[in-house]
Amino acid sequence: MANFLSRWKDGLSRSSKAAFGQIASLLGTSEITNETWDDLEALLLQADLGIETTTSVLDSLKRIARTEGLIRADELFATLRQELRVRLDTPVSLDFNNKPTIILVVGVNGSGKTTTIGKLTARFNSEGKKILLGAADTFRAAAMDQLQVWGDRLKVEVIVGASESDPGAVAFNAVQAGVARSVDIVMIDTAGRLHTRFNLMEELKKVNRVVGKALPGAPHEVWLVLDATIGQNALQQARSFKEAVHVTGVILSKLDSSARGGMAFAIQRELGLPILFAGLGEKPEDLQPFDPDAFVDGILSNA
Repeated sequence: MANFLSRWKDGLSRSSKAAFGQIASLLGTSEITNETWDDLEALLLQADLGIETTTSVLDSLKRIARTEGLIRADELFATLRQELRVRLDTPVSLDFNNKPTIILVVGVNGSGKTTTIGKLTARFNSEGKKILLGAADTFRAAAMDQLQVWGDRLKVEVIVGASESDPGAVAFNAVQAGVARSVDIVMIDTAGRLHTRFNLMEELKKVNRVVGKALPGAPHEVWLVLDATIGQNALQQARSFKEAVHVTGVILSKLDSSARGGMAFAIQRELGLPILFAGLGEKPEDLQPFDPDAFVDGILSNA
């Protein structure tokens, strides 16, 4: 347990030392004033909670302060933690009842998508599941090579196509191979695409449809990898992907490199998508199932 909590604290150190760390100085022993609320609002926005979440948190804190007669700023800290925690959903249980369970992994270039797939493969492998990977990012040879390296390392089969071949065909073949091999999970890496490029998003829709033709009901999951270092900008990405394909969950990559951990609250409030995993470091074991309590404690650890 100590190692688990330490991993979250270390992984979130940048967020906790930035805006969240300044909260400790703000919520000292002084009396609560209008300036206290203004400063707290600025810090929460700086931490990338977003306007809606920040407003909601402040409204709750002000109501509690009035109801309970709080007059000292330091009395707000425990209440702040509670208000942050209730804005994060309890993680969903992953359902791999379909055999094979087809997971489409989407995201923009540079989000850490292919590396995340490798780490997920290592995790599911260690749980005794049989995995097959589909390298449907055919426009970036490095992505196919990178996925093959993970496959070789973990002794997992990777279905690949020729460079710049039809990604839908690769996805179709991967699903069929997964059925034939009786694997538990097929994870398909898609081409990283800018959410503002209409044609590329249309192509992603095509891959999604082709997977459904290969296996009715598939994909069973569509996981969106978001780079935590870009903060609120990730929200527009997420909205676009959610409109294009039925995204079922979010993976926050590079959370250890970000001072903008507050974006997790905005994702929950504005998108209603569960956060499934968080990247807390470079090692495969640093990709952890999202834990709301550990997350809130981590971002407030220096506060």
